[in-house]
Amino acid sequence: MDHKRKARIAPYPQPAGGLDSLKSTTITLLKEKVPGSRYKTLLHQNQPDGFDCPGCAWPDREHTSTFEFCENGVKAVAAEATSKRIGADFFARHTVTELLQQSDYELEQHGRLTEPLAYDAASDRYLPISWDDAFALIARHLKALDDPNRASFYVSGRTSNETAFLFQLFVRLYGTNNFPDCSNLCHESSSRALPQTVGVGKAT
Repeated sequence: MDHKRKARIAPYPQPAGGLDSLKSTTITLLKEKVPGSRYKTLLHQNQPDGFDCPGCAWPDREHTSTFEFCENGVKAVAAEATSKRIGADFFARHTVTELLQQSDYELEQHGRLTEPLAYDAASDRYLPISWDDAFALIARHLKALDDPNRASFYVSGRTSNETAFLFQLFVRLYGTNNFPDCSNLCHESSSRALPQTVGVGKAT
């Protein structure tokens, strides 16, 4: 893929649903190279026996439809189900300085990481590292801090509830509650409702 290709954003005066929406959904699935066998994952999105959309916090109506997702929901699931992968060979071809010239969109389009990597200042590249060495490196930095509150932990909005729960347990056991969430416009509904229920518009 040509990493210099830019995402094109243009005015769209047509209805938000219909054939154009189906076209956009199809393009997204093809662009992310999602295998056809994984398309049925969308039918489990926002269903009682499935999973909540990782794209936003808008409340669901009664589950009376097979298609309980929007285009952004498809993009979020497609990004998780993508078959595009990058490993050490990718970073051997690109320095971090080169990658910094790309947008977030361009970087994500390369694919998902397949192994742990660590930055090497001498070569300005990410180099492979074993899982044991990666955890040891993290532990070494955390133990070197004179106060746990000097560390801040972040988890992506794409992270599952179960993973986020375990992560915050680890952070609390470490000794701090510095783990900001990644709420943005997609949590506008919760930021409006939370002040009425818990007194502050901060995601719980």
